[in-house]
Amino acid sequence: MLGADFVGATLGLVGFGRIWRAVARRAAGFGMRILYYDPRPAPPEAGVAAEPAELGALLRQADFVSIHTPLNDETRHLVDASFLAKMKPTAILVNTTRGPIVDQKALYDALKSRRIFTAGLDVTDPEPLPIDSPLLELDNLVVSPHIASASWATRARMSRMAAENLIAGLKGERLPNCINPEVYSAMS
Repeated sequence: MLGADFVGATLGLVGFGRIWRAVARRAAGFGMRILYYDPRPAPPEAGVAAEPAELGALLRQADFVSIHTPLNDETRHLVDASFLAKMKPTAILVNTTRGPIVDQKALYDALKSRRIFTAGLDVTDPEPLPIDSPLLELDNLVVSPHIASASWATRARMSRMAAENLIAGLKGERLPNCINPEVYSAMS
């Protein structure tokens, strides 16, 4: 029952959105070196020392790889056998974004052969995993039932944000919590 230490470790963040930034702020508190990859990179916010990296370089250096991408045609099975083969054998993969981003057969093979140390999945494909999924037989995988946001405070904020979007939409205004703001430039 031993794991990896955060302090001084390298965190690789794949994706560069609101959640990525929150994870980076928390990781900085552990003195982690933070690398990030995004096909459309933007600079990190002030006060967060994060370095951009090509995906291959990030995977070769990171002790922890945390996925924060939307699910689309480009990211479906982004975490495949090739992705996992580039990771360090001591690395930990964490996916809290969308299940289909991880090719679960490739992950099973990498974990079973100890190609990577361990993985934590808060999301799966399908969700929940069937009880006979081979992933559930592994001793180096933790699966949670997509409950990362299951707190009173978070759910209250989520409800408030949804209500703000609804009110703005009914008024014909720009949505204050729009997850795909590029839609506004496409409408122009």
